[in-house]
Formats: sequence, structure tokens, C-alpha cells
Amino acid sequence: MLDAFLAGAHQVFAFDTLTYMLIGSVAGIIAAAIPGFTVTMAIILTLPLTFAMEPLQGVSVMLSVYVGGYTGGLISAALLGIPGTPSSVATTFDAFPMARKGEPGRALSLGIWASFFGTVISTIVLIVAAPPLALIAVKLGPWEYFALIVFALTIVASLVGNSLIRGLIAGVIGLGIATIGPDPMMGKSRLTFDTDLLMPGLPFLVVLIGIFAISQLLSEVEIHGKKANQALIPDVIDFKTWKVMREVLMAPVNLVRSSMIGVLIGALPGAGGSIANLLAYDQAKRSSKNPEKFGEGCADGVVASEAGNSATAGGGLIPMIALGIPGSAVDAILMASLMVHGISVGPRLIMDHADLAYGMFIAMIVSSLMMLVVCVASMRLFLRVTDIPKQFIVPTVIICCVIGAFALNNRVTDLYLLGMIGLAGYGLKSLDYPLAPLVLGVILGPIAETNLRRALMSDPDWTTFFTRPISAVLLAAALLSVIFSVRSILKMRKKNRPATDEQDGDQAS
Repeated sequence: MLDAFLAGAHQVFAFDTLTYMLIGSVAGIIAAAIPGFTVTMAIILTLPLTFAMEPLQGVSVMLSVYVGGYTGGLISAALLGIPGTPSSVATTFDAFPMARKGEPGRALSLGIWASFFGTVISTIVLIVAAPPLALIAVKLGPWEYFALIVFALTIVASLVGNSLIRGLIAGVIGLGIATIGPDPMMGKSRLTFDTDLLMPGLPFLVVLIGIFAISQLLSEVEIHGKKANQALIPDVIDFKTWKVMREVLMAPVNLVRSSMIGVLIGALPGAGGSIANLLAYDQAKRSSKNPEKFGEGCADGVVASEAGNSATAGGGLIPMIALGIPGSAVDAILMASLMVHGISVGPRLIMDHADLAYGMFIAMIVSSLMMLVVCVASMRLFLRVTDIPKQFIVPTVIICCVIGAFALNNRVTDLYLLGMIGLAGYGLKSLDYPLAPLVLGVILGPIAETNLRRALMSDPDWTTFFTRPISAVLLAAALLSVIFSVRSILKMRKKNRPATDEQDGDQAS
């Protein structure tokens, strides 16, 4: 074991490997910061470059892109209010309001340190508990996956502010959007009205960019139309990165809980960082003594969302290394890179290629350190975005969004959809409808439908969802989640009512 560990460390700490990993980390951060350019796309572009490398060297480079990508989405989420990747959706809820209050440096620092600690915690869990966690994950059937998605969908109730009806309507709209296009099981077209524009469906990234990016930019133009030279974010209040690190560590329960959620979600094949990002944020809000502060620039919200999504990196490697089952699309690409070199991934990987397995563990830690150094060193450069007037930043970001939407499938029709979805998102935002439930419905809708149909095809008896223990527990948790959320909303309304009544009384007098 020690010999394998040293052999893996020797390969990872080679000068050329570290150089390639540093380049990969920078590339992952930049790619994820561009709305629409996902971590998966960055990994796919990196894969051909690793064919000429040694197996561990190639995987280490892709892991550095992977880890950097999970953090890069924070940059646009905090400074522009636009999630760079799907796994950064919940990060916008508090990071952007914090930046708008004049603390963009603190928002970035909180996210960077949370991402670093989340990755480290997930790697430790990966090393210690890979076999048992992977065995649990692989035993879950479509009943459990559907129940998990139902539980995740109940987050809608905690993301709606004070208007439960509007939030639920937005969530239903998102589920409806997810049903447009090819049937996920049979491939038949649905709700396309025989139009070529809707025949391929509405790509998730196009919906994400349109709903968040285009609507946000249109809102900025409307609100500050008479102040074209005003920056997107007010003057930056000075901050110290190391003080922010202590702030993250002073709330260890939130950090560890969010990281463990990311590990567990990452270990479930197909779940991914977008679900972990939202679940971690939801649990942080529910556990907080001041849940009403979430959405207004709360530090716990930023830490939870970023620790949750970054921890899925280590969690996704658990079923891949232990059982040969990829936890996400990125893990599938990592498997493909090893298979190109003639290495089979599965239970015998640690036995037959122990140096490779331990080398991957070391590469994860090194990648997280590189991500931290690169982000902290270039944070002042990132913050220069706050000095750019809107008349320059708005068209530049729109161009990046258009490029990202087009690059997804190389279809001009996606650009038409981007414009229409952006206008629709702007309209919903103007009517005070929350956009997060809509995006959540689009993310989870296809996964829920696929697993529901698989479950019913395996056993038409719907009571099976309640007789299988894990499925029953998850559905019960979903019900309790809704009850708790409704109770919290009513409690917040009751708390705010006396202040409103007092203001009305003062005005009357």
C-alpha cells in the first residue's frame, strides 16, 4: 500500500504533470465562468490532449479541469448574477446580493474557500469510505431515484420567498418545459406542434442562460437605463481573504453538512452537482436560526452551495473507482480516458493498478490546492469586472451567452429559443415570479420522468414506492419538507405583519 502511494505521488509531483495540471486548473476556471460553457464541455475538449500522456498524468490533468470548473461557475454567479454552470444556480441566491451590497471580494472568497474545503472533505471520504458508499449507491433502483427527485423538487417550497403559489406555478412551468421534445424513453416528439424549432426540445443550457442571464441583463438595462456609465456592482469594500477563511471555518456544521450532501449526491450515478448545490443550500436555510436572511447576501448560503457542488467531484469518483459505474458525465469521460490506455475501471482497479488509484486521490488534493492558489491570486483581476460600466459589460456578456448557447449543438434555432426564453424569463421576473423553481423543474423533470416510467415498467404496482424502505423514507422526507417550508413561510409572514401594521399606523397618524 505504501509503495503504491509513493509511486502515485512520484508521478503526480513530476514537474511536467504539475505544469499541465496548473494549465488545466486555469482552463477549468475560465471555461466554467463563461455562461453556457459547462465543466463537461471543458473535459471533452481536454480528453484528446491526454491521449499521448501516461494514464495517471492524463487523468490528473482532467481532474484539475474538473475541480477548477466546479469553482469557476462562482465567478459569474457572484459578479453578474448569472450561474456559469448548472451547479452554480443556488450560488447566485446569496453571492450576487452580497456583491451588490459592495462586498464582491467577500462573496468570491467565501465561495472559493468553501469549494476548496468541500473538495478536500469529499476526497477524504473517497479514500476512507469508497467501497461501502458505492455499494449503497448501486443498490438504488428507479423507485429510490424517483423518490430522491421528488424530495429534491420539494426544495421549490423553500425557494419561493413569501409567494408559495407563484413559486409552485414557476416550478410547474419548468416541468412543462422539460416535457417538450423527444420522449426520454421512446424517442417520440411531444408538445412540438410539428414545428422544427421545438422538435429537438429545449436544451437545458439554453433555458438556463435565457432565464438567468438574458433576463438579468435586461433587468439591469431597465433599472439603470438612465445611468449607463454606472458599474454593475457598487464600490468594493476592502476585504482580506484569510479573514474570510476563518469565517468559513467558524461555521463547521454548515461546511461539513453541505460537503457530505455533495458526496452522497455525487455517489448517486446521474445526480450531479446541480442537485447537490440546491440541496445543500436548502438544508442550510432550514437549519439556520435566521432563514429570512437567505437570499439577501447570507454567508451561510454561499458556503453551503459551493461546498455542496464541489464535494460532488470526490463523491462522483466513488462508484467509478469502486464499481466501474460513472457518477456523472465527467466521470464517464474519465473512464473513457483510462480505457483508451487499456485500463479497466472497476472493483479490481485498486488491486491491479493501486498506484493509479492512489495517484488519483493525490491529484484531487493537488488540484484543489491549485484551484485555491489560482483563484486567490487572480481575485483582484476578477474584481476589476465591478469597475466596468454596464454599457460595456452587458453586450459583452450577451455575446458570450450567444456563443455558449450556439456551441452546445451548433444550431441557429437555439439562438431563437434563447431570445424567446430570455424575454419570457424577464416577463416572469417583472411579475415577481421566482426563477429558481422554474430552473429546478427543468433540471429534475426528465430524471423524474425516466425513473418513474422505469419503475412502473418493472412493477406496475405503485405501492412499491411505499414498501421499499429507502423510497418510503425519501417520500416521507419530501412530505415533511413541504410541511416545514409552508410553516416557515407562514411564520415569516406573521413576523413581518406587525412591522407592516406599525408602518401603516404611523402613516395614518
